[in-house]
Amino acid sequence: MEYKIGTAARCAVIGHGSWATALVKLLTAGGRRVGWYVRNGEVLESLRAEGRNSRYLDDTEFDRDRIAPSDDLDAVVREAEVVILAAPSAYLKTFLEPLRTPLRDKFVVSAIKGIVPGDYQTVVEYIHDRYELSYKQIGLISGPSHAEEVSRGKLSYLTVACTDPENARLIGSRFATDSVRISCSTDLYGIEYAAILKNIYAISVGMAVGLGYGDNFLAVLIANCAAEMTRFLDGSYPAQRNTQVSAYLGDLLVTCYSTYSRNRRLGLLIGHGCTVRSALNEMTMVAEGYFAADCIRHINFRHRVEMPIAEMVYDVLYRGASARLRMKELTTKLI
Repeated sequence: MEYKIGTAARCAVIGHGSWATALVKLLTAGGRRVGWYVRNGEVLESLRAEGRNSRYLDDTEFDRDRIAPSDDLDAVVREAEVVILAAPSAYLKTFLEPLRTPLRDKFVVSAIKGIVPGDYQTVVEYIHDRYELSYKQIGLISGPSHAEEVSRGKLSYLTVACTDPENARLIGSRFATDSVRISCSTDLYGIEYAAILKNIYAISVGMAVGLGYGDNFLAVLIANCAAEMTRFLDGSYPAQRNTQVSAYLGDLLVTCYSTYSRNRRLGLLIGHGCTVRSALNEMTMVAEGYFAADCIRHINFRHRVEMPIAEMVYDVLYRGASARLRMKELTTKLI
C-alpha cells in the first residue's frame, strides 16, 4: 500500500521544547494553521495569551491565528494528517501515553534525535512496532539545526527522509523558508542513527575540551568520530549513502563544536571534574547522548562494529570510569 501525503495535509507538532517551538515557527511561516500538543500548563497559557513559549525560545513570537495549542492530544492528532514528533526521546512514551486516536491513517514524522530508553529502538523503529505503521508512512527531519538559530532565522539546512521521495519533498516544502534550505533522502535508517550517534560523540568532544585537550586533538577526535559513525552505519545496514553531507557529517560537526550543544556541555562538565550524576543535574534540557550511549552499545552487540569512542563514553557514563584515564587510553587508538 502506498502512503501519499496530500498538498493540503494539515500538520500537528507534539512537544513544547525549543526544537518543537522552532519547528512550529517554520510551519506557520507558510501561512497555515498548525496544531500543537503542549503538556505544560504554563507554556500552554503563554502561547494562548501572548503567542510565545514562556519556557523555551521565549523571544520567538507567533501569530496566534496560526497556532492551535492544546493539552488534548487526541484532539490535536485527530485534526492532523501529518503528525510531527518533537518531544525528547526519553519522554516520548509519556507524551504519547494518553493517545487513543489511531495513527494508522496518519503520516508520522520524527524530529527526535534520540533512542527510546529501555526499548533499545530508534523513534522510527518504536513507532513502526508500537503503532503498527508501515515504514512508508513514517519520515524524519534531521540535519545540523540548533533550535536557537533556526527560530532566529539563521541560515540552516535540513534533510527530510522518507521511503517515498515525493513524500519527502512535500514535507520538506512545509519547512522551507528564506533561511531554511531543504534536501531529501530515502535513507531513514542511516540518517536517524547518524543523528543518534553524533550526540554520543559530542559528549566525547566535551570531555576532551574539559580535560584541556587542544584544537589539534579535537580535529583528530572528530575525524575519528565521523569514521566510526560511517563504520557503524555500513556494518549494521549497508546502503548507498554519502556520510560526508550535512545530515551526517554536518550534524556531527555542529553538535561537537557548538556552544548550544547540550551533549557537548554534558561532556564538558564531566571533563571539568563533575560526577555524571551532578553533571546531569546541572543540565536544564535533555542530553540525548546519555541514553544513546547505553542503547547503541546494546544494539552493537548484534553487529560487533569496532566503536572505541562510543565505548569510552559508555564506560565513563555508566561504569564510573575516569574520563581522564579513558580519554588518555583512547588517544592511542586514534589515527
